[in-house]
Amino acid sequence: MSAQEASRNPQARLAKAVQAAQARNPRAGVIISVTGSHALVMLDDAQAEVDRLHRPQLGAIMSVDAGANVVLGLISAMSVPAPSVDGSGGEMRLVEMELIGEFTKPTAKTPARFRRGVSTFPTLGDEVHVATREELAALFAVNGLASVRIGVVKQDAAIPATVAVNEIFARHCAVLGMTGSGKSCAVALMLRAVLDRYSQAHIVIIDPHNEYARAFGDQAVVFDASSFTLPYWLLTFEELVEVLYPNRRGYEEEIEILADLIPQAKRMNLAATQGGTRMLAERRGDIASITVDTPTPYRISELLGLIDKSLGALESARAISPYKRLRNRIYAISQDARYAFMFASLTVQDTMASFLGQLFRIPVQGRPVSILELGGLPSEVAQVVVSVTARLAFDFGLWSHGAAPIAIVCEDAHRYAPAQQDAGFAPTRRALTRIAKEGRKTGVSLWLVSQRPTELDPTILSQCNTIFAMRLANQADQDALRAAVPDAATSLLNCLPSLGMGEAVAVGEGVPLPTRIRFDALPREIVPKSLTASFTDGWSVDVDDAGFLDRIVEQWRAQKLLLPEV
Repeated sequence: MSAQEASRNPQARLAKAVQAAQARNPRAGVIISVTGSHALVMLDDAQAEVDRLHRPQLGAIMSVDAGANVVLGLISAMSVPAPSVDGSGGEMRLVEMELIGEFTKPTAKTPARFRRGVSTFPTLGDEVHVATREELAALFAVNGLASVRIGVVKQDAAIPATVAVNEIFARHCAVLGMTGSGKSCAVALMLRAVLDRYSQAHIVIIDPHNEYARAFGDQAVVFDASSFTLPYWLLTFEELVEVLYPNRRGYEEEIEILADLIPQAKRMNLAATQGGTRMLAERRGDIASITVDTPTPYRISELLGLIDKSLGALESARAISPYKRLRNRIYAISQDARYAFMFASLTVQDTMASFLGQLFRIPVQGRPVSILELGGLPSEVAQVVVSVTARLAFDFGLWSHGAAPIAIVCEDAHRYAPAQQDAGFAPTRRALTRIAKEGRKTGVSLWLVSQRPTELDPTILSQCNTIFAMRLANQADQDALRAAVPDAATSLLNCLPSLGMGEAVAVGEGVPLPTRIRFDALPREIVPKSLTASFTDGWSVDVDDAGFLDRIVEQWRAQKLLLPEV
């Protein structure tokens, strides 16, 4: 087989790597204990003379010749149980390994194949080798054309780290790490790598810090507080109730009235539009087919008119009160500047198809990314946007049978899917949970980005089958992460506090093996914008602009955040 054929065929490359490793890879030690998925290795004395680069290191991958298969192990601990006092050497040096996978040796009839898990366990006395460059390169190339490069393997910087595109999207992904660890750069890097190969993607980025626009340039359409329009009639009844009455207690009567009147308002608007009467007549079940959650336009003025009509038919002051309170609340919200993106339109038209097309980039037209900049929106308003976006993505995937797969990238995911069940915006949590549990079937992917794993809903995090864990110093966050990753990868998480900028422990279905990687560096001009305030710069000069405070007050009152140019 030629070298050119081997480079194109991952299985051929794997076979070549196995043969090369068997031919020249010196042994590092022998197996002296095997317990379940763990093995204990006693290193040879000669390893003390090996240069530091080629010695077994924490997190490195070792290989064990187990007959028909070559078993791979991840170094989880190293020790010298009884070090010599005089430094004369001769100590027993032990390495603990977690067995994580194997590849079969090639034969005349079957090619070499890599698979997770171990079918043939090592036996006592089996030779152990440090995985060679050829083996590592073959392992990270097993996904072939369906993978993209995102960085290098920490064990050997000459080996590219790749991710399997289908697995990382279909089975969801999480990028976790403390502030300043490089999460945003890692997300931008991976998405750009995917877009370089799959330019007709449909990606929506929830951007609460307004930082991703620079990373995607002309590939993205950016929606901010001034340009994003979300028709209120696209909200489900549950979402609308959460907007009107965040705490439902004490408003049961108003909510019941609203549930009765919204379908009437929708029928009135549909009948008044051109062809609306015909559409109603053609619907099976006629009037009953319009429900409180049917995504059909209606006018706030018609809803208020129905409330006024009901008020005119009531005589008891006690019966009138909930109608008046509901009317006042609806009017107040519709006039609230924070919700202008929902209620400001002077006309109500059925723009659902065009709205979905703009939001989910269908057709792509050279711009496969939508960025929802929420930095200028209050938290409670941003929650509504995320809830509707996630729900529409799932429903679109459901009714389109996954014909145009969509990826939702949720920055600061702990805001929208908090661990505390009574915190946050309930519809948002439910929408994200539904994607996490069922999105694989409908072609909707969820990426979670967060600096606080302990504050993330563990149910949603557990559905992310690929995790990139960057530097995490908080013990509670590390424990939450350990609960979400496979047992075979937990030992790698011990190095989380010491990871460098742009480094990560990658585990799950999207990578061939749990391993420590370093992400490639983004060009400076496309690095996501950081809005960390500089105290030293700000305190070095006085603010002598006479209009500074007036502009701040104007933005404050208008609820529109204007970000500084960087």
